[in-house]
Amino acid sequence: MICNPYEIVIQGITEEGRTFRPSDWAERLSGVMSSFGENQKLAYHQFVRPMLLEGVRCVAIDKKLEKAHPDIFSYLIDFARDNHLRVVDCRTLIDEVYPNKFLA
Repeated sequence: MICNPYEIVIQGITEEGRTFRPSDWAERLSGVMSSFGENQKLAYHQFVRPMLLEGVRCVAIDKKLEKAHPDIFSYLIDFARDNHLRVVDCRTLIDEVYPNKFLA
């Protein structure tokens, strides 16, 4: 599964079809809610994580974040809008990437 049905995804593709830069933008944006664990390794929050989809960097956001931390949710969505990035529901992505997966 590329993402979970309860997530929305910010894709690193602009409205003009260009790859968004810098190349580590998804890790940086996901870092908004990350922390260092006991092992001193960076751990992404359960609601925000970077992901790679067909070579495109993305940020997956659990829809629960909107209620749990509305200010952070707004920040992430505003970032996408300000940078003209595509925001899409995971179910739509699954249908786009695997259009015939559930047809038998």
